[in-house]
Amino acid sequence: MIISKEPHLTDTQLREIEALVAEYRCTIHPIHGAHRSIYAIIGDETSELMFNRLEGLDYVDKVDRVESIYKLMDIRSELARHRVVIGGHTLGHGPFIAAGQCTIDPKNPHYFYETAQAVKEAGAHALRGGVWKPRTTPHSFQGDNRSMDILVEARSRCGLPVVTEVMDEEQLRIAVDAAVDVIQIGTRNALNYSLLKQVGKLTAGKKCAVLLKRARNMGPIDEFISAAEYIVAGGNPNVVLCPRGTMPGLDIYRNHPDESVTPLLKKKTWAPVVADPSHSVGKAEFVPACALAALIYGADGIIVESHCEPAKGIGDDPKQALNPVTLRRLIQDAGEIWKIRHR
Repeated sequence: MIISKEPHLTDTQLREIEALVAEYRCTIHPIHGAHRSIYAIIGDETSELMFNRLEGLDYVDKVDRVESIYKLMDIRSELARHRVVIGGHTLGHGPFIAAGQCTIDPKNPHYFYETAQAVKEAGAHALRGGVWKPRTTPHSFQGDNRSMDILVEARSRCGLPVVTEVMDEEQLRIAVDAAVDVIQIGTRNALNYSLLKQVGKLTAGKKCAVLLKRARNMGPIDEFISAAEYIVAGGNPNVVLCPRGTMPGLDIYRNHPDESVTPLLKKKTWAPVVADPSHSVGKAEFVPACALAALIYGADGIIVESHCEPAKGIGDDPKQALNPVTLRRLIQDAGEIWKIRHR
C-alpha cells in the first residue's frame, strides 16, 4: 500500500500512480480514513521495479509491503492508526454498547420507539433493530421494508446511531440511502464475498461502519479477518469484528460462545471487536455473564438484544432480549469491568 506525504493525493498524483502500476497489471484502490488516505495496490505486487519507481516519487512517503494474506487488516499495516467512530464514540475509548430489538414489528412500531428510549436511558451508544431477518424456514417472518422507516424515525426520536442487518445488495442500497450508521453482515453472509465487496464499495467514503459477524461454521481466525479484508479493500476501513458464537451448540446454549477469540483477533488485526452475547448463548438469563466475559477477554464493546417488553416481541426477542432494568445494570457493570481492565 502507498502512503503519501500529505493526507491525500491530488487527482493528478493519483492518475500518475494509477498509470505507473497499470504497467505492471495492477490497479490502485483508495481507502479514505478519518484523517488520511492510503492507496492499496491490487494485483500481482511482486515487481521490485514497480516498488522502486513508486518510492522514487517525491510525494510518496513510503510503500508498505505487508507479507500477509490480509494486507489491509494486518496489525502492521498503515491502517493500524485508523480509529472507528460510531455516533461520536471512538471504539476502544470506553465500552461501546449497542442494544435494541432483534426484529422490528411493523404492526406495532410503538414497541420499538419505547425500546429506543429505554436503550438510550440505560446508557447505550447505539440502537439495534432488525429490518430484515434471515430465517431457517421460509414460513417465518422475514422482516419488512416498512421497518426501515420505523428505524429511521426511532433514530430521530432518541438521537442514537442505528444498526441493522442486510442480506443482499437491494437491502444494502436501501440501508445506505437511509444513511444507516452501522450495517451488520450476519453469520449467514459472513463468507458471502460478492456481498462483502459491494458493502465496501457502496459505503466507501461514507460515515458508515460495518459490523461483520463471525460465521457459525467458520474455522480459522485468518478466515474471519480475510472476510473483513474484502470490505476494507472495497474502500471502507470502518470495520468492526463481531464474535457471536459458533457451531455446534453447547448444551442449552444456542451456540458455542466464542468470545475467547478476541485476544487472537487483537494480536493479528487492528480492527475493534464488539461481541454479540445474545446470539452466542441464546437465553436472556445467560447474556449478562457472557457479555462481561467478552469484555474481560478484551472486546471493545457488546451488541445485545433488548426490548421494552420482551414477552411482546417477535423473532428472538421473547427468549433473548434483556429488559431495560437488566440492560441498565449490564451497562453499569460493563463500565466497572472496563476500569478493572485498564487500571
